[in-house]
Amino acid sequence: MGDDTMTSAVRDKVIALIAEQAMLPVGDVRADASMADLGIDSLGLVESIFAIEEAFDISVPFNANEPSASDFDISTVASVVAGVEKLIAEQKG
Repeated sequence: MGDDTMTSAVRDKVIALIAEQAMLPVGDVRADASMADLGIDSLGLVESIFAIEEAFDISVPFNANEPSASDFDISTVASVVAGVEKLIAEQKG
């Protein structure tokens, strides 16, 4: 049961960070939205990743120069949340 709370907290925090970067209300950040849908450009994406790394004390395997070559899926908000949850699990391991 504790996992759900953790997952929810992670999701809420990631969405809050993305919303802040997109300058949108949290309620406007849908799980199926892409970063482009939210108006986040490549620089904004890099800043979002940095913010996520700092917030969760994790290292995100994301190469801004070659996003498609990264192991980290940034296609949608939901995929970013899932990626962060996976990294937290692995790095707290």
